[in-house]
Amino acid sequence: MQKKVTLRFLTPSILALGILLVSFQAFSQGSYVPYDRDYYHKIERYEILQGQNNPFFNTGFKPYRRDIIAGFLDSLASNPEVIRSKADQFNLDYLSQDNWEFSDRNIPESKKPFLKKLYQRPGDFAHYNSEEFDIHLSPVIYLSGGTETDNNQNPARLARGVVLRGSVDQKVGFFTYFTTSEVFFPSWVKDYTEYNGAVPGEGFWKEYQDNGYSYFSALGHVSFQITKHIEVQVGHDRNFAGEGYRSFQISDFSNPYMFVKFNTKVWKFQLTNIWSQMTADVFYDRGRPTDGRYPQKYFSYNRMGFNVGKKINLGWFASVMTDKINFNYFNPLVMVRWVEQQLGTPDKVMLGIDGKWMVTPGLQLYGQFALDEFVFTEFFEIDGDGSKRNKYGAQAGLKYINALNISNLDFQLEWNQARPYTFQEKVDYQSYSNWRTPLTHPRGANFREFVGILRYQPLPRLDLNLTGMYQLFGADENPETNWGGDVLKNRLEGSPTGLFGNFIGQGVENQVVQTNFNASYMLKHNFFVDFSHTYRRRTAQDLNAPQASNFLQFAFRWNFTRPDFNY
Repeated sequence: MQKKVTLRFLTPSILALGILLVSFQAFSQGSYVPYDRDYYHKIERYEILQGQNNPFFNTGFKPYRRDIIAGFLDSLASNPEVIRSKADQFNLDYLSQDNWEFSDRNIPESKKPFLKKLYQRPGDFAHYNSEEFDIHLSPVIYLSGGTETDNNQNPARLARGVVLRGSVDQKVGFFTYFTTSEVFFPSWVKDYTEYNGAVPGEGFWKEYQDNGYSYFSALGHVSFQITKHIEVQVGHDRNFAGEGYRSFQISDFSNPYMFVKFNTKVWKFQLTNIWSQMTADVFYDRGRPTDGRYPQKYFSYNRMGFNVGKKINLGWFASVMTDKINFNYFNPLVMVRWVEQQLGTPDKVMLGIDGKWMVTPGLQLYGQFALDEFVFTEFFEIDGDGSKRNKYGAQAGLKYINALNISNLDFQLEWNQARPYTFQEKVDYQSYSNWRTPLTHPRGANFREFVGILRYQPLPRLDLNLTGMYQLFGADENPETNWGGDVLKNRLEGSPTGLFGNFIGQGVENQVVQTNFNASYMLKHNFFVDFSHTYRRRTAQDLNAPQASNFLQFAFRWNFTRPDFNY
């Protein structure tokens, strides 16, 4: 009997692989650098110091490719307006060394390679480089231990693995990263994990001893340039949109997911298209994830970024989340809201804008606005106050580089808020989430937040980071009630209010004040010693007294992104 092949088994990856097979043009191509806030800040502060948009990449969407980063760094090497201090020069050399295979500068090799063959380059345990094939292999290790007040289990983590990257024929870039971890979380992270049933950023987990978690992490992608201006990436990873610490479009908080991404950069425009398959829900046995074919959902995202003059960049995005594959959403240029209306579907559509303005060299203003639903008379409160259909997320922030004329003292201030029921949906598996965690802000919705970050590099190898956070949010008193903060709940069920009278913080009001101080010293290339202290205080209407804790931690990390518990 002849087997039937149905369209529902096709995924965007088949389309991208087909393009790869028919593409024969030669373009230099590198893999992407995983998004790390500390690493990317070192890159982007150079652009802000220049006071204008750089011609190499659009900072509104991350991550960036290694060859493009190297080209940008090469352009700064002899710019005294940017490379002002010993720390600036150290960062330039460090970043260039990390992407040395694409740099036109003379990047020095290791002075004393290990056993003459290993670590011939400071950042590579082993490597091979030629015109036909380029490969870099390094270990990944993270070891931390700490103590937290009123926590019977001391927080700790052990992670080990391998990271590998390279290219073939200078046309195809590839990257893979995998680690296995055992971890005891600080109390608030454990509470978050238990509530969602998923480890933030990791997803599936197994029990480790009595209070710990064990999980396996794996990232990977292949990227290739199909024309001079169009590049394709097929991967299992995360993405981040915007200039801020948080994002209301798509962030790096949830579990990695499979996607196909097209990047088209022409003149002043950069078009980013993502088609993704995500995990809609998880099966549990005795309170932990278990085997099964988890339900899937599908996500389409389009962002057009463009420069307005030399100092302003604006971005417009549209996205749709659906529980079924729909080939109408594979068009990279069509307005997805119009398509969704023509099909008569209840699919989840988000629209919005983001932008940045280089006010002066060293000072940048930025912001985002993401719209979930719009009714004119309710948005402007003509028919009444606090409409449930008035759903949006908004952000405003600034970055001040070399603040108060102090070299390598950088300040960032950011405000975020999302109204109740934003990112929720009335149809199963269409909420703005992946693997039971929000796809944007860790708090979901129904919150207001201020974040302040002070970064200082007093010595070339020493980075100090002080992050302060204030959050006001409304929580649900029980699983049946829905005040609009939990993105996994159905927006039509369990709501105690009617159409009007909804406001940020409704429900069980919570206020969180948190500060995190971290000192990182780079002993060797990408090998850090970290010391951190976190103070967290939560007050809530259902608490008899405030909950306060101090968390101290000491860690060694090697090619590992510093964990962030600011939520």
